[in-house]
Amino acid sequence: MTEVSQPGAVSRALRMAQTLATEVVEQVAIENGVCLHSIPMRVTDTHSSSAEIVNLPCGSTQESKCPPCARRAKALRAVQCREGWHMEAEPVRAPAEATEEQRRLVMVRAQWEAWRAEAAELGESTDAIGLAIADLDAEIERSGLGGDVLGRAVPVKRTRSTRRRQDAPDLPRRQRSSSTVGRTYAAPDGRAYRPSMFVTLTLPSYGRVRNGVPIDPGTYDYRRAARDAIHFSKLVDRFVQNLRRVAGFDVQYFASVEPQRRLAVHLHMAVRGTVSRADLRAVVAATYHQVWWPPCDEVRYPAGCLPVWVAGDGEDGEGGYVDPSTGEVLPSWDEALARLDADDEATPLHVARFGDQMDMQGVLAGTPDADQRIRYLAKYLTKSLGGGIGAEDHARAAHAARLVEALRYEPCSAACANWLRFGVQPKGAKAGMVPGRCRGKAHKPEHLGYGGRRVLVSRKWSNKSLGEHRQDRRAWVLEVLGLAGEDGGVREVGRYIWRPVPVGDVSLPTRRVRLLREVARAQAWRAHLAELQARAREVDLPPELGEDQMIMASAGCGSAKIV
Repeated sequence: MTEVSQPGAVSRALRMAQTLATEVVEQVAIENGVCLHSIPMRVTDTHSSSAEIVNLPCGSTQESKCPPCARRAKALRAVQCREGWHMEAEPVRAPAEATEEQRRLVMVRAQWEAWRAEAAELGESTDAIGLAIADLDAEIERSGLGGDVLGRAVPVKRTRSTRRRQDAPDLPRRQRSSSTVGRTYAAPDGRAYRPSMFVTLTLPSYGRVRNGVPIDPGTYDYRRAARDAIHFSKLVDRFVQNLRRVAGFDVQYFASVEPQRRLAVHLHMAVRGTVSRADLRAVVAATYHQVWWPPCDEVRYPAGCLPVWVAGDGEDGEGGYVDPSTGEVLPSWDEALARLDADDEATPLHVARFGDQMDMQGVLAGTPDADQRIRYLAKYLTKSLGGGIGAEDHARAAHAARLVEALRYEPCSAACANWLRFGVQPKGAKAGMVPGRCRGKAHKPEHLGYGGRRVLVSRKWSNKSLGEHRQDRRAWVLEVLGLAGEDGGVREVGRYIWRPVPVGDVSLPTRRVRLLREVARAQAWRAHLAELQARAREVDLPPELGEDQMIMASAGCGSAKIV
C-alpha cells in the first residue's frame, strides 16, 4: 500500500535544513545594533505617576555574548584613547568652591562631633547622637560634597624591605614634575612637535615554541607561565612607577592586555610624552615584582585527605579548617604571613619580570599611524584571552589545556581555596571551600591566568570617566544632527525610579517580542538619521557620520530610552 503524504506536509530532512526563525531574529538584531540580552527595567515618573518598561543594554564587552554591546564598548574605548593620547594642555579639573550651605552643614557636623565626644567622656550613651550624625552625613552627601567628612580609614599594610634585588640593575632618577604632557621638540623649519609613544612589553620565554606551541611540552615551564600571568597586573604597576621616576613627569597611559600566539599575555601601551629608548630599556630591565606569599610548591593535603571545616575553630570564632588526622587548626592567612615576616632567610614565592622582547615607536598626533595604533589597541578587546584558538588547531588547544591545568591548583589570591592544599587557611575562609574549584577569573580557560582588567587607563589620561565619554559622544552626534533638544533635556535627580522587572511579570513581553520591538525602533532611528544627514548635505552642514559615530549615536538611542 502506497503512503500518501498530506498536502502541505514537510519532510523531516527539509525541516532539519530550514533556518530557525529565532536565529534569524537574533541575526537581524545584531545587524541593527540591538542588545541580545537587554535588562528590562520599570521606570516610574514620580511627577505623572506613569510607568513604562525600558530595555537597558547588557553592557557586555565580549563579542561571544553580545556583539552589539561589544562593538559599542570597543568604539567607546577607541574614543577614550584618542582624546587623551596627544593632549597638549594639562587635563586637570579644578574642584568647585564650596557653597554657603555646604559650609554650614560641615560646621553643624563639627558641633555634633563635639557633643558626641563630651557624651563619651561623661559615660553617657551616644546612640542617639550617632543616628543624628548619620542623617547629617547623608544630607552632606546630597549637597554635592564628595567623599566622607572623616576621610577613609587607611588599613595597616605589611611592609618589607624596599632594598632592590642584587640581580636587578639600578634605576636612574630624575627630578619629577607634576606635568602630565611630554616635551615639545622644535624642527629646523620652526614647527613644534609633541610626540607620544606606543610601547609593547612581553613576558619571558618558558621554553622553545613553534607556531605558538611548545616544541617539548615536558620541559615547558607551565608553572612559571601560570604565576607570571596571575601577577602580570602587579608587574605592570611596578613598570609605571619606575617609568614615572625616570621620565621626570607624571606619565599617563592607555594600555590593553592581549594574548600572544604562545598564549602568554603581553601589553600594548599608548603613552603620552616620550622617553629615550635607552631609558625605556633600562626601566624594563630594572622592573620586577616579588610575591611574598607562603610557600606553595609542596602539597601537604592532596585530594582525599583535605582539611576539614569545623565550626567555631577559626580566629573569629565562626569556624576554621583543621588537619583531618590530628585536628590541629591550620594557620590563618595573617598567621602565615607573620611567620614569613619573622623568617630572615625567607625568599619570595615568585619574582615576575618582563622578557627581553620589547618595542617602542614614536607617534605624532593626527597621523595615519596614530589612528592605526588606536585601532590596534581596541582590536582584541571584544574577545576573551583564550578565545583565539581555532576549532581545528588541536596543538594549541592542547597547549591551552596544559596551561589551564597548571592554573587549576595555583593560588590566584589570598582568598583562593587552593591554599588549603598547602596547609594555610585562605583569607576569609568559609565552609565549602575545595582546592581546584576556585571561582577566580585566573582559573577560567577564557582568561589564561590573568585576572586583572583588560584595559588599563591612568587617572589623568583624559580627566573623564567612561560614562562621561559616552555622554559626550552622544551629545555631539545629536547636536550635529539637530537633535540636541530631543533627548529629554536636563534630567531631574530623583524624578524617575528605576526597578528591575521580576521574572514572570505578566506585563513583561517575551525576550523575542522585545527583540522585534527594539529592531523596529532601531530601524526607525536609523531612517531618521539618514533623513537628517540628507538635509545636512543640502544645506552644507558637517559631513556624514563615520562608523564609530553611528555606533556611539545608537548607544542608548535604540535599546534604551534616556529619561
